[in-house]
Amino acid sequence: MTQHHLTPSAKCRPRSLDLFCGIGGITLGLQRAGIETIGGIDCWAEAKQTFDFNHAPVRCLLSDLRETTVEEVEAFFATPRQQVDIIAGGPPCQGFSTLGKRNRSDPRNQLWTNFLHLVGQIRPCYVIIENVEGMVVADKGAVRDSIIKGFAEIGYRMKAKVFRVADYGVPQLRKRVIFFGWLQGLAEPFFPKPTSTTHVTVADAINDLPQLGSGQYKEGYEVSPLTPYQEIRRKGSTRLANHEAANHPAGMVEVLKHIPDGGNRKSIPDDIQPKSGFHNSYARLASWKPAIAVTSNMRKPSSARATHPTQNRGLTVREGLRLQSFDDSFVVLGPRTSQYLQVGNAVPPLFAAAIGNSVVSAFHANTEDERNQARKHVRSVKNWDETNLQLCLEMSLGLIERSNTVVGD
Repeated sequence: MTQHHLTPSAKCRPRSLDLFCGIGGITLGLQRAGIETIGGIDCWAEAKQTFDFNHAPVRCLLSDLRETTVEEVEAFFATPRQQVDIIAGGPPCQGFSTLGKRNRSDPRNQLWTNFLHLVGQIRPCYVIIENVEGMVVADKGAVRDSIIKGFAEIGYRMKAKVFRVADYGVPQLRKRVIFFGWLQGLAEPFFPKPTSTTHVTVADAINDLPQLGSGQYKEGYEVSPLTPYQEIRRKGSTRLANHEAANHPAGMVEVLKHIPDGGNRKSIPDDIQPKSGFHNSYARLASWKPAIAVTSNMRKPSSARATHPTQNRGLTVREGLRLQSFDDSFVVLGPRTSQYLQVGNAVPPLFAAAIGNSVVSAFHANTEDERNQARKHVRSVKNWDETNLQLCLEMSLGLIERSNTVVGD
């Protein structure tokens, strides 16, 4: 496959807009890839507060994408639509999640159509959609096919692949699907190859943080960084924020004392075995492995592997941020329950940076004239054929691995 090469006429930095931005994990990653981010859009007030605090002077427009107009976007960001080169975002994914029961009638399942509508009006050169892997298998692939066909009708080629974020330096085994879209006639973005040959473990990520008992909090470091990952996350930080443990009942703490590092509820004596929960409830993260997917339930030991490897408590917001690859200088605002939700819904910046690098390379492979011409001519991708779609999910180690790409061409 031909690699992209920069052309002398393509030195400008592409500009991006982050839809359904949350706290801005995608924004951070795209910035690290050399993209100028003009801002984000979200209807979640607490996430906007966190976004604005951490990304200033870049701002978040508080708006419901079902009602947002292009004119509103242009006015708020003082940027004409012609100067938005990339639109990225992760439409709310709870309806597609593989955790818990999927709800086919969840109205959030259709929010990608609002994403599509805004893309159709702005016509950026490239599109990035991030979501849970369930998005490509929901309704036997009907959602995936609708996305590819919808973008084809407004002139975008589209492909998708499922990634494991641990392969990109994130200490987490979360799997995410990425859709790449590009206007007909522009260079195709290639999916990034893994950037890490060895995975960052839970211990690599968080074992320098101060120990906490139930309900305790600390605002200062007590030891120097113990790993390169910790050193990078702590760069420039002198104060520790968001490191407060949930206040567990004494009975819960007693239960957790019996579970070893990486262990589960099988180690709990019968006389204090919790009657509620699932087979993977009351399980500790394994310190020597990456974490499983970080969710908003990370503070609850009764959730799936949400307990600290060695301390008798759930994870703190700061530990969740570390496992999501946010730096310690990033501070989450709002009520603590909301903080956990904001972190659990975020896109890991290190993963977003790898994705951004691929799109930047493709962007610079086109001349400015080629980009302008592609945006002017609205033409559907005529030869889109759903019978030629080949779904390939990249599975975890130990599972059957199928091919990886879904292409609408």
